[in-house]
Amino acid sequence: MNTWRNASLAVTAAAVLALTTACGQETGTETPNGQAVGAANPAQPGNGYGSDAGYGSETGGEAAAAKPAGQLAVWESEELGKVLADSAGLTLYRFDKDTAEPPKSNCEGDCAKTWPVVAAGGASAAPGVDPSLIGEVTRADGTKQLTIGGWPMYRYAKDTKAGDVKGQGVGGTWYAAAPDGKKAAPGAGGEAGGDEGTEPADLAGLSVRKDPKLGEIVVDKNGMTVYRFMKDSAWPMKTACTGDCLKKWPVVEPVEKNDTVGILKKGFVTFDRPDGIEQQTIDCWPIYTFAGDSKPGDTNGQGVGGTWYAVSPEGKPVGAPK
Repeated sequence: MNTWRNASLAVTAAAVLALTTACGQETGTETPNGQAVGAANPAQPGNGYGSDAGYGSETGGEAAAAKPAGQLAVWESEELGKVLADSAGLTLYRFDKDTAEPPKSNCEGDCAKTWPVVAAGGASAAPGVDPSLIGEVTRADGTKQLTIGGWPMYRYAKDTKAGDVKGQGVGGTWYAAAPDGKKAAPGAGGEAGGDEGTEPADLAGLSVRKDPKLGEIVVDKNGMTVYRFMKDSAWPMKTACTGDCLKKWPVVEPVEKNDTVGILKKGFVTFDRPDGIEQQTIDCWPIYTFAGDSKPGDTNGQGVGGTWYAVSPEGKPVGAPK
């Protein structure tokens, strides 16, 4: 019994030491006010598939049998640019939790009811698009799914007619596909060139953007500015943004270290918030986006309330008072 207890204590101590090493080096940390709450309960990871219902829809029953795409087509969206569609004109989507290299689908079970997979086979490239982009991936159940540029393709159950794009941005993980399998965006997809100065269609989970006023700041996978809250603290990790605050300042979900570009890796850990949400940190500081930013490049959250500031690649608040 004593041997088991000693081993358990040793493991616990090692875990605490590891977190201290990652997050205990911060100096000059602001002391959170009485509103702050600490990490107490283990997080219940979000599903990331689309909405409060879990997958972006309330559809039930069995997943529909996968249907092939047939002759692929491209339609022009005023907001999204060139969008890939199947032979019936239904928009095709890609899922951020999938991978293209190697191709892998992570949408199974209930997810596939809301996001029906596109069967491989019988697909023809859209006019003007490289046919070599068409491929397939074997799913966990052994069926074959169409891939474009390595990305598994899906339809959305709530799209009922040609030109519908109701799945765009659902859950922050589902996006209409461009003709080359990347995320549809003005200037992206299938053809050489594109508009100069447009935001890249595919970004790392966290990367760095050069803002003309603020300098180098962190952006998320969608190119949206990332912020820090001055009432939070890094050690111990605590958040003062709860409840309605999170409606205006959504947390940045956990990001793999290897899915970052130019970001400080020290203290790059997941914060298990007491409300059960998992949140990414940089240098142990919880990070957020701002609901008032509507497009990549917006920095409308900068300086709000004298407590919210864009984040530098080192996790520092850009432009905050000394």
